Amino acid sequence: MPPTDRWATWLAALRTGGEDDERRRGFERLVGWRDHILDNADLGAGETLLDVGCGEGLVGFGALERGSGTVLFSDISTDLLDFCRSAAAELGLLERARFVEAPAEDLSAIASGTVDVVTTRSVLIYVADKDAAFAEFFRVLRPGGRVAVFEPVNRFAQTDGGRWMGYDVAPVAEIAEKVRSVYASAQPPETDPMFDFDERRLLELADRAGFFPLKLELESAIDAPEFRNWDVLLSTPMNPRAPSLSAAMEEALDGGERERFVSYLRPLVEAGDGVSRRSHLFLTGVKPGANGGSGRA
Repeated sequence: MPPTDRWATWLAALRTGGEDDERRRGFERLVGWRDHILDNADLGAGETLLDVGCGEGLVGFGALERGSGTVLFSDISTDLLDFCRSAAAELGLLERARFVEAPAEDLSAIASGTVDVVTTRSVLIYVADKDAAFAEFFRVLRPGGRVAVFEPVNRFAQTDGGRWMGYDVAPVAEIAEKVRSVYASAQPPETDPMFDFDERRLLELADRAGFFPLKLELESAIDAPEFRNWDVLLSTPMNPRAPSLSAAMEEALDGGERERFVSYLRPLVEAGDGVSRRSHLFLTGVKPGANGGSGRA
């Protein structure tokens, strides 16, 4: 059955525009991030891992491969949980998997102190109440349990009105602003949870929740954009809540404006004549044990 909710639909097809090379490159990045998350989690054989916002289960199935005793796949998407359940059945892993439909900020379906590791990958960017999410991560962990988080820092990519998606749009500024307004309406940069934090903010939230010690790794880059097929760029929403560029232009521009905007922007995209700003972080913390330490031998 095809996916019906926006989260599953975006993961299944829209994030790569259905283009094989983009899918391959994207998957290679995801695998690298997953491995780093699990390395940071210091997952032991037989331990219980809660993968919050599990999506298609990349982190959770990776944990099972590494010897986790049980993985709790948690997500707000019924479709994605069904996908993970079917995949677990095909792999013969159902006895070691549980499935919980819940948001990151309300994990009340999971008892306190029953999990050894909590992981997220690009989840908190969609959570408005990040304080509540960290409090829930802390609650469900046993003393000595670990949280291992990966999140993009989208504030770093924000630029002034002269650039859009890393390209100089000053010569078509009025048209570009109309397109930009569609995205701003869907995700207001002043209030959207994708933009309301940076690395310091997440570190503060984890500290306030009680995690100690904490470690944060930040990777940022300003360089040339990867080459992208123009048709892929047109059809690929930047995230599940955003419209595609094609849809945004259709909504904001008349025929002449669309033609002028495409005539200007397409050559820049195909030549890679732009500036890419990317930043992401890995955050790791421990729920102190009864003696105030990490709780681990």
